[in-house]
Amino acid sequence: MRIKFLIAGLLGMAATTAFAQKYEVSNAKETYDNYLKLNKIKATYTQADKSLNDARNSIDKASTNAKTATLPQTYALKAAIYATYTLRSNDSTNSKTLPLFNTADEALKKAKELDTKGEFKDLILDAANNLAQYQLNKGITDFKNKQFDLAYKDFDYFHQLFPEDTTALHYSGLAAVAAKNYPAAITAYTKLLPLKFSKMESIYLDLSSIYLTQKDTVNSLKLASDGIEKFPASSDLRRREIEISLQSGKAQQILSKIQAAIANDPKNKTLYYYAGITYTSFATNVGEDILKLKKTDGKELKESTLPPFIAKLNPLQAKKDDYLAKAVDMFKKALEIDPNYPEVNQNIGYALLAPAIDTYNFANNYLPPSKQKEYNATVAKATAMADTAKPYLLKATELNPKSADALRNLKNYYLVTKDMTNANDTQKKIEALPPVGN
Repeated sequence: MRIKFLIAGLLGMAATTAFAQKYEVSNAKETYDNYLKLNKIKATYTQADKSLNDARNSIDKASTNAKTATLPQTYALKAAIYATYTLRSNDSTNSKTLPLFNTADEALKKAKELDTKGEFKDLILDAANNLAQYQLNKGITDFKNKQFDLAYKDFDYFHQLFPEDTTALHYSGLAAVAAKNYPAAITAYTKLLPLKFSKMESIYLDLSSIYLTQKDTVNSLKLASDGIEKFPASSDLRRREIEISLQSGKAQQILSKIQAAIANDPKNKTLYYYAGITYTSFATNVGEDILKLKKTDGKELKESTLPPFIAKLNPLQAKKDDYLAKAVDMFKKALEIDPNYPEVNQNIGYALLAPAIDTYNFANNYLPPSKQKEYNATVAKATAMADTAKPYLLKATELNPKSADALRNLKNYYLVTKDMTNANDTQKKIEALPPVGN
C-alpha cells in the first residue's frame, strides 16, 4: 500500500508541475484577451495596461520554461504581446522600441513556422498587423526626414508581411524612387499592376518614367501603352506614349493608333490634339532636314548656285507645310469640340505661323535685290499667312497669359508683320514672367 501511495503522490506532483508550466501560457492568453477588450473603452485603459503587463510577465516565464518555450502558442502570444508593446511605444530615439520590435519579429517568424495547423492564426495576424502599422508609421517619419533608404526598408517590411497590401507596395515604390533605388521601385510598382489600386493610372505613368531614367525606352513605351489600354482618357499616358514613340522612330505607328482611337471616339478632343502634335513633330523632323541642307548647300550662295539649292529646298518645304496643314486640320477638329482648349489654340497658332515665318525668311535670305517685285509679293504672302494665325495666337495668350511659348509665338507674329510696337510690348511681358521652376 505504501508503494501505491508513493506512486500516486509522484503522479500528483507531475500533474501539478505540468499545470504550473502551462498556467503561464494560459494566463498570458487570458490576460492578453482581457487587454484587447478593456483597451477598446477609454474608462478601462488603466485596467487594460495592467492586463497587458500581466500577459507579458506570463509569456516571459513561459518562454524561459523548457516545456513551454517552443510551443507554437507561446511564440504566437509572445509575438502578439510584444508587437502591441512595440506599437504603443513612444520612444522617439527607438532605443527602447527596437528590442521590443526584434523580440516580436523573431517570435512571429517562429509562430508562422510552427503553427502548421493554423490554430493561432488570429494571434499571428494581430502581431503582423501591429508590426506592420509600426513600420508604416516609422517609414512615414523617415520619409519626412528624407531618410529614404530607411523609409524603403520600413515600407518593404510591411510589404513582406502583407504581400498584396497596395499601400505597402505604393509607399515602398515611392521611397525607392526617392532613394534612387530604381530596381526596387520597379519591383514594387510592377507588383501593384495586377492588384486593385485607386491610383493605378499614376502607377503606369510613374513606372514608365522610372524605366526612362534607366534609358529603357522599350519598357517605358510598353507601360505607357498598357496604361492607355486601361485608361484611354489619360492625357499624361497618351503624351508619354507619343513622346517615346517619336524618340524611338515609331511616329507612324503611334499616329495609326491615334487615328484608330479617333474612329472609336470621334468626340474626344484630346485625341485630335495629339494627332495634331504628331503631325507637327513630322514637320519638325523635316525642318531639321531643311536646316542641314541650308548648312551644307545654302552657304555663300551665288546666282549660279541658287537655283540648284532652291530645287532641293522646295520639295522639303512643301513636305513640311503639308504636315503642318494636316496638324491644323486636327487642331481645328479639337477646337470644334472645345474652342477654349489652351494647348490647341497655342499649337494651331504655331502650325499656321511657321509656314509664314519660313516664307518671310526665304524672301529675306534667298531673293536678291534684282527681284524686288518678287520679294515684295513674297513678304505680302507671308503677312497674309501670318494673319490666319493671329486669332489663335491671341486666344492662347488670353487663356494662358503666363505661357512663355504662347507669348513667343505672338511676338514672332508681330515680327513677321513688322509690328514692332506690339513685338516690344510682348517681349516685356515675356521678361516679366517668373523664372522657370519658381
